Amino acid sequence: MRTDEFDYELPPELIAQAPAEKRDESRMMVLHRAGGTIEHRRFSDLPEYLAANDLLVLNDTRVIPARLFANKTREGTGGGKVEFLLLEELPVAGLSPVAMAGGMFTARWSALMRCRRRPQPGESVRLNDGETNLTIEEDLGEGKVILRATGKRPFREAIAAVGIPPLPPYIHRKGATEEQRARDILRYQTIYAAHPGAVAAPTAGLHFTPEVFAALGAKGVSKAFVTLHVGIGTFRPVTSENVEDHRMEEERWTLPAETADAIRRARAAGGRIVAVGSTTVRTLETAAAEQGVAFPREGAGRTGIFIRPPYAFRTTDAMLTNFHLPKSTLIMMVSALAGREFVLEAYREAVRERYRFYSYGDCMLIL
Repeated sequence: MRTDEFDYELPPELIAQAPAEKRDESRMMVLHRAGGTIEHRRFSDLPEYLAANDLLVLNDTRVIPARLFANKTREGTGGGKVEFLLLEELPVAGLSPVAMAGGMFTARWSALMRCRRRPQPGESVRLNDGETNLTIEEDLGEGKVILRATGKRPFREAIAAVGIPPLPPYIHRKGATEEQRARDILRYQTIYAAHPGAVAAPTAGLHFTPEVFAALGAKGVSKAFVTLHVGIGTFRPVTSENVEDHRMEEERWTLPAETADAIRRARAAGGRIVAVGSTTVRTLETAAAEQGVAFPREGAGRTGIFIRPPYAFRTTDAMLTNFHLPKSTLIMMVSALAGREFVLEAYREAVRERYRFYSYGDCMLIL
């Protein structure tokens, strides 16, 4: 298929720059695949569409404050600024990921680096906490580097102190106030986030509140969790002319034994598996494909799965998702579940109805 078959026109003013005042006040478009119909509701109405024995599966990854700023320290550089987007923690040779030697903590990370003149391998910059050194170990090309961080405190503590939420580039925060930053720290995170490691939020989960979970529980809807640490692979643009030529970058996933058990119980009772977000779908479908089953067992690993039409879903029966960028792997996944023409029709209607798009925007329930 051609990549431009997944394109649509989006007025820039519909790209949400801030979350809804209350999480569950977001709008929710409901797509009924069986009848090809569309409804317009609020997210707080979600319990009306799920039934006893349905299982909601959510991604409990936690977004780290992965956007960091540093200053060049080498003579002649004028203390120029360097920006990093942390991607994944790496092992330190012969030591644990959080290593300490000679009174100094050491950590290694892969990261994206942006600056006017790129520091070369072996050069160091100073994190803006004033005490942590970041040495470029290796330049992997396409902006990606391997960093070695050394300092008097664990690097994750330094990240927590001076890092900021890694908001997507379409959310503009130039000159953001402290109040805006604090709001982003709170709202660019699901209320059930548990395992730090993501550099982007699993945004379909941002709409949930304790009240919605309570209403779902009262109907007999269960919930279970997987973990997929969202990386840049999910959001890398498709630059190839043909969809089949695109390759996803791998992301780390875990499917616990209790979630595998919950899936089997739900299916045995006639319930549906409702995946919250594309990252949950990727985890469920990866585990099922690797194990050759419809009901995946406990597992963990790395996935580069690229779900696009035509794709036969093994585990996912329904999906909650936000509205995605044109020609992205995410809109291709949604099209694999609901049909490309139906999805593009729904997106055109969302534009007409002035839905809010992307990470802080509204959502879509595909039944």
